[in-house]
Amino acid sequence: MPLPDGGATPWPPPAQQPILDRYATWAAWWTGDAEQLAAIYSGGAGRDTTGFFASEQGGVRGIVRGAADTVRRWFWGQRQTSPQPRTRLHVPLAADIAQASADLLFAEPPTVRTDTDPTAQGEQTDLQTQARLDKLWGDQTHATLLEAAEICAAMGGVYLRLVWGPDRDMPWITAVQPDVAMPDWRWGRLAAVTFWREAGRKGKIVWRHLERHEPNVILHGLYEGTADELGTAVALTDRPETADIAAGLDGGNEIRTGTGRLTAVYIPNVRPNRVWRTIPQAAYLGRPDIAGSEPMLDALDLTWSSWVRDVDLGKARLIVPQEYLRDNGPGSGATVDLDQEVYEPIGAMGSESGDKMHIEQVQFDIRVDDHQRTTDALKATIVQAAGYSGSTFGDEGDGQPPTATQVNSRDRRSLITRDRKIRYWRPELADLLETWTAVDATQYHSGVTPQRPIVEWAPSVQPDPLSEAQRLQALHNAEAISYEQKVKEQHPDWEQPAVAAEVERIRRDYGIGAVEDPGTFTGGEPAGGE
Repeated sequence: MPLPDGGATPWPPPAQQPILDRYATWAAWWTGDAEQLAAIYSGGAGRDTTGFFASEQGGVRGIVRGAADTVRRWFWGQRQTSPQPRTRLHVPLAADIAQASADLLFAEPPTVRTDTDPTAQGEQTDLQTQARLDKLWGDQTHATLLEAAEICAAMGGVYLRLVWGPDRDMPWITAVQPDVAMPDWRWGRLAAVTFWREAGRKGKIVWRHLERHEPNVILHGLYEGTADELGTAVALTDRPETADIAAGLDGGNEIRTGTGRLTAVYIPNVRPNRVWRTIPQAAYLGRPDIAGSEPMLDALDLTWSSWVRDVDLGKARLIVPQEYLRDNGPGSGATVDLDQEVYEPIGAMGSESGDKMHIEQVQFDIRVDDHQRTTDALKATIVQAAGYSGSTFGDEGDGQPPTATQVNSRDRRSLITRDRKIRYWRPELADLLETWTAVDATQYHSGVTPQRPIVEWAPSVQPDPLSEAQRLQALHNAEAISYEQKVKEQHPDWEQPAVAAEVERIRRDYGIGAVEDPGTFTGGEPAGGE
């Protein structure tokens, strides 16, 4: 499928607009943009009134009828009616959840290795390819994966693509957010994808750069249009943001990748997306961690804002009789000097009851416990709905240092969610790295053999050294483990030659000899007196 012809083509396409509206809502909770949240929930951007995601019971009309009620119910949808400004604060729990998901997945980068030959005692079959992968798998790629994992948890999915150019000595990986992509699906798998970005604005003119990834080719196009229309296709050299791309085109607007594989992958956060389960254009997109928890996030912001409002109202205030005020002149009002020690006699009459004038202190109570319990309950519910344990977000229990077993038990829900997400990441990351080896061999003539690497995640919780030593000691006493296996379990990242050398050193240090061949036994009297 080629790039659009342009002209009066609406952009984004109408079929994508409801999806983008939902992305805008999730992005607002993730970024904590108070203005965007207020715009979305007061009936502005992000509201679905097209019926694309309409309720089965109400459809378009049901949404229209319930719009006013929804605005009144949502804390962020309430409009300002009084002249006094209202405090509305946002609790960044959605961002914390997305960051925690990224840390659980990529706090320690997974290992990438080429396949091994079982007959070669663990030796790599292709050391050159492994060396190139090790060079790719550095801090920059690790940082990209952390960024992509946070986007994935916040927006429901993320795209990873391969890029290359003359200023680098190998291809590299970048992350693309899902709200600037239009995917094409084939039996649940990504068949092609079009990314877009704004390349510039001038008045009402908007330049957009479209980049379409298909097997064998990447297509690039620059369009000059308006905020709502794609406009006319122009040369890539017309804008400095895309001029460097024009130099790498093989012909027309194409870049030949040299491989029949797609140079981009889509990684869902969690499937299925319950909202889009019946929508062909969106059925295979993932759902974010906060999906379905938006009302509770809104209630959390309401509770937090109410708490801060109590703090503001709890300030000590004084009610001072009019006679105590000092006139500041016409139009300047009156003030009272609270530091003044002596007041001149005031010729004022007392109240009808005979009470004397006095200064009253007003200070409202701050409902700390009520707000704290409500906030904690809402946070716990949102975190649990996202699939995490409370301890992942700072609930440390009794404060005692836990063992590895206790950590696994306490964080079990978070670890289950981590394992679930790894099952989405592992195959797509392996696919992308297989494509990377092919592009590296074609574009850079590196000599690597295109192959599918093995991607392995480290254990989320490292075993306690003392417990591990006690376990190995018990197996040794039961004569149920060999020296070689003990070394392998102690150093799982060692290659076979290093393991064999360590076993030999143990035998030598402890005076353990090799087992003799029974056929060479010469003890006792030989038969027949010989």
